Amino acid sequence: MNFPLYIAKRYVRSKSSQNAINIINLITFLVIVIGSAALFVVLSGFAGLKTFSLQFSNTFDPDLKALPATGKFFTVSKEQEARLNEIAGVASFTKELEEKVYLKYQGKSHIAIIKGIDTNYNRVTAIDSTILYGTWRVNPDQAVAGIGVVNTLGLSVNQSALVVLALKPGKGSLSAKDLKTKAYFISGVFGVEENLDKKYVFADLPSVQNLLEKAPGQVSALGFKLDDTEDLAAVKNEIAEVLDHSVVLRDRQELNSTLHRMLNTENLATYLIFTLVLIIALFNVVGAIIMMVLDKQQNLRTLYNLGTTLDKLRAIFFVQGLLVTGIGGLIGVLLGSLLIGSQIAFEWLMITPSLPYPVEYQVSNVLIVLGTIMVLGVIASKIASSRITKKLIVQ
Repeated sequence: MNFPLYIAKRYVRSKSSQNAINIINLITFLVIVIGSAALFVVLSGFAGLKTFSLQFSNTFDPDLKALPATGKFFTVSKEQEARLNEIAGVASFTKELEEKVYLKYQGKSHIAIIKGIDTNYNRVTAIDSTILYGTWRVNPDQAVAGIGVVNTLGLSVNQSALVVLALKPGKGSLSAKDLKTKAYFISGVFGVEENLDKKYVFADLPSVQNLLEKAPGQVSALGFKLDDTEDLAAVKNEIAEVLDHSVVLRDRQELNSTLHRMLNTENLATYLIFTLVLIIALFNVVGAIIMMVLDKQQNLRTLYNLGTTLDKLRAIFFVQGLLVTGIGGLIGVLLGSLLIGSQIAFEWLMITPSLPYPVEYQVSNVLIVLGTIMVLGVIASKIASSRITKKLIVQ
């Protein structure tokens, strides 16, 4: 057996004759356990919050979206639509046309965005799964509105005729003669995210094109549902070629780049703060090992006289520090896993009476915590074991 490891294991298990040193060792071990458990719980909490915050993106945004490179609209011909359907990796695509409009109902008004969609829209996104009440029915006479729009205007499903007013193209005024109107009955109400719920009304694409005086092939975006087996970059290139490179293609993460950056920055900042706490805590490891060196000074002198080199004596306490931090970190992660698992299973911590605090168990977080603990443990153990010198042993 490796000699330093054998002695280090004995020192970890054995108690010192000095009760104060035993207390210091116990406190050091508990600090490592609590620190690693806290770091794991916080990382799991942020992982859950990130997934929860991006839920609206997974239901509202397509896998890939084509936006006009210049201006607000672009035209897609029937030939281009046929070629898009033939691209390997494109499961389906949908045409969208959206514009800011003025909504009116019984003396109340609201500024929102009307989004004209075709029959493929629900194949590309999962927006129909967000219906709170009513049904997802979009046709020339019926539309679906967000819960924020409905509450603001006091609309009722299948009973309220929502009047949409749009400014005619090329007009700068808001006089009655420069506005086109269209009435829709609300067939359903969706709820995704507060800002989106106050912002969007979904309507039939041809009726919106007529309202906005756009040609049948004129759209503001194309949404694509992709197969996971195909290379994203290759699919992007093929779509761009079909559309004559007149569009900008963005995936779901690029469509919400600001939110992703914010969440990643918050996660990194929290990790660094808790790592700083662990760094401070692992100073206890340095102190505990030095105290152990002083307590075992007589044993070290005996081992040295028997022929053990200084490097091996230092290795004993280096390995001891690694064992303490490694075992403490592993127990901390196990305790943190129990807490996260209990939250997932029993939802004992609630944000609201109906919404549990979102957490997510990720193997990557386990590796991050154990890796952080071990790296800091190596540094702390190296610093402490380097205090062993010939002068300390023979004095």
